[in-house]
Amino acid sequence: MSHHKKIAKTNASRILDQQKINYELRQIPIHEEHMDASEIANMLHVPPEKLYKTLVAEGDKTGIVVACIPANKELDLKLLAKVSGNKKVEMLPMKDLEKVTGYIRGGCSPIGMKKYFPTFIADDAKNQEQLLISAGKRGLQLAIAPMDLVQVTSANLAGVYKDRV
Repeated sequence: MSHHKKIAKTNASRILDQQKINYELRQIPIHEEHMDASEIANMLHVPPEKLYKTLVAEGDKTGIVVACIPANKELDLKLLAKVSGNKKVEMLPMKDLEKVTGYIRGGCSPIGMKKYFPTFIADDAKNQEQLLISAGKRGLQLAIAPMDLVQVTSANLAGVYKDRV
């Protein structure tokens, strides 16, 4: 007899519930070592361009900036600086991630961070029917319609990545 373990709610899923936005939670087993977004996409049987990773950077003028890009792409700091009104942007050091966002590496969601930060979602998200994004806990992903994600994070759609070389 198998009883289905209920997936615990996260901040992100509670916010979506409050705003009555549809989403699905997808869980995968997690290992100790960090898994990259492409591996997670494989485990969920979705193409990497449907799984978005959340990256946190710091701009010289605006401070913290959040970017969500497809798993198989690389953040372009110059483009992110341009769209976010900064001269330059650098990745936030990993050790500061939890302090700044309330989330840990591998479980960082653009929804429900400690406070609101300007968020930029790769503009080709709008071509997806649904995308997967971290639910704010390692091994837990949210499947959500791109425009709902844009709405709940008050994000801008922008070209902020480059292809991996």
